[in-house]
Amino acid sequence: MKARNNRIANREEKQFFLFISPWLLGFLIFTLYPMGYSIFLVFTDMDMTGSGQFVGLDNIIRAFTQDPLFYRSLLNTLYFVLVSVPASLLMSFLIALLLNQKIKGVGFFRTSFYIPYITSGVAVTLLWGWIFNAQFGFINYFLSLFGITGPNWLSDTKWAMPAIIIMGIWTIGNSIIITLAGLQDIPEALYESAEIDGASSFVKITQITLPLITPTLYFNLVMGIIGGFQIFMQPYILTEGGPSYSTYTYMMHIYNSGFKYNEMGYASTLAWLLFVVIMIITLIVNRTSRHWVYYDN
Repeated sequence: MKARNNRIANREEKQFFLFISPWLLGFLIFTLYPMGYSIFLVFTDMDMTGSGQFVGLDNIIRAFTQDPLFYRSLLNTLYFVLVSVPASLLMSFLIALLLNQKIKGVGFFRTSFYIPYITSGVAVTLLWGWIFNAQFGFINYFLSLFGITGPNWLSDTKWAMPAIIIMGIWTIGNSIIITLAGLQDIPEALYESAEIDGASSFVKITQITLPLITPTLYFNLVMGIIGGFQIFMQPYILTEGGPSYSTYTYMMHIYNSGFKYNEMGYASTLAWLLFVVIMIITLIVNRTSRHWVYYDN
């Protein structure tokens, strides 16, 4: 019996590795190897052709002392994250509260808010480029109905990044659905008990909903920070980093360094520095979460 059990266990083990082998090979070839090779590139001046030599820490020193666009792109990206992430969290929570109501046709509205998230990013970006157009864009036309002259959104250094942020908030469908799932996980008995005690809607939201939804908000916060630091497509298509580098993000700097200026070693250095920044901020958020995230266990 023991030998038979061993044969079954060995067969199941072989089947396990057989079934996960496609994913495992994909991970090794398309994830682990590129990561390892990019670490090697950090210490070289390699170009797209694969030619280069070992330069030690020169790329890191260059980023901090010789590259003004490093700081400019990092500050622009921080600005985007600091504004868009809290705004997205707030909008996701408020919209999820509305979509959590038991009304007729709520499924249609849930689908409507989720569709922008799965729509082609390039198509959506081009659409918003038309919306923000200073001459015939929808926003400036709407403002003109009230006698307000709209700004030159994508050509003004003061309004270009806010325009990118507004466009980013429009595609928060995934955060809305995740927040909605968290709201629906809250036991109805808690709200019923609060109503018996005479609690108002505001009290129920602040004393029941918000504390119990904090794990979901924490997840959306971390994912929003990671995604925000990787903003690339929207400013690249709409403004190419302009005007005057006001929308020049960190990912654009990585892309230009590697594929425009043919400096793969330096681009890899920038990428790993971004990884360090995201890791530090994520660890800070994780450390502080113990003071505001409530787990009902």
